[in-house]
Amino acid sequence: MSAVEARLHELGLTLPAVVPPLAAYQPAVQSGVYVYTAGQLPMVEGKLPVTGKVGAEVTAEEAKDLARICALNALAAVKSVAGDLDRVARVVKVVGFVASATDFTGQPGVLNGASELLGEVLGDKGVHARSAVGVAVLPLDAPVEVEIQVELTQA
Repeated sequence: MSAVEARLHELGLTLPAVVPPLAAYQPAVQSGVYVYTAGQLPMVEGKLPVTGKVGAEVTAEEAKDLARICALNALAAVKSVAGDLDRVARVVKVVGFVASATDFTGQPGVLNGASELLGEVLGDKGVHARSAVGVAVLPLDAPVEVEIQVELTQA
C-alpha cells in the first residue's frame, strides 16, 4: 500500500474505482510530469447521491461534502495514469464548478471540501491554486464538478 493510500485508510477513506467517462474523453491524461483530470462528478458507485442546484435543492454543506467526493474521484483518475499516488509531487491547480441557485454566492466555501480533502490526504503537497466558478447547470444535474492538475515526480 502506498503512503498516500495508507493516509486515506487512516482517514477512513477508500480510493474508488475510476468513474467511467460519460462522453468522448479520458478521465485523466499525462503530459510530461503533469496529470490533468477531466471534471469529476461526485459519483458514488456509479450514481450521483444528490442532484440539483446549490442554494436551492442542495445545501452548501451537502455540496461541500460532494466536493470531497469529487476530489477523491480525481485522485483515483490521477492514479489510473500515474500508477502510484506517491508520485504526486504537488497539486498545482484545482478548478471547481458549482451548479448554483441565482442568489447563491458561496462557491469558494463549497470548493473548500475538495481543497481540504487534498490537504488532509497529501499534506503540503496538496496546497494549490484554485478557481471556484458558479454555473447554471452541470452534467446529470450534478451540484458540483472538480478537476485537478498535479505534478508528478519522475518515475
